[in-house]
Amino acid sequence: MGALVETGVIADIASVLVGTVDNTGEAMIIVVWFSAIASAIVDNIPLTAAMIPLIIDLGMSMDVYPLWWALSVGACLGGNGTAIAASTHVVVLGIAEREGINISFFDFMKLGLFVLFVTVTVGLGVLWLMFIV
Repeated sequence: MGALVETGVIADIASVLVGTVDNTGEAMIIVVWFSAIASAIVDNIPLTAAMIPLIIDLGMSMDVYPLWWALSVGACLGGNGTAIAASTHVVVLGIAEREGINISFFDFMKLGLFVLFVTVTVGLGVLWLMFIV
C-alpha cells in the first residue's frame, strides 16, 4: 500500500475522483464502498494509511470531515468480508480447526460478505443522515 502512495497511484485516483465527483455525498459513497471492499481483500490498517492522501487530496474541492468517517466505516466493517481480512478471523479459524471445527474460506466468505454488505449499508445510511440530509 505504501508503494501505491509513493508511486502516485493514490494521487492519480484522487485526481480522477475530484474531476468526476460533484459533491461530498457522492464521494462519501465511493470512499465507504471502495474501502469496505478493499479491506475485505487486504488488511485495513495499510489500506487506511494508503487512503489518507486520497482524502486529503479530495479536501481541495469538498468538505472532507464526512469522508474521514466514511473511510472509518468502510475500512472497519469491510474487514468482516473474508477470513483473511482481519487477524482475529485467522486466529478464531485456527482455534476452531484445532477444536475439530472446519470452517472453509468460502463458508466464511458466504456469511462474511452478507455481514459486510448489511453493516456497511447501515453505516452508510447513518453517515448519510448525519452529514448529507
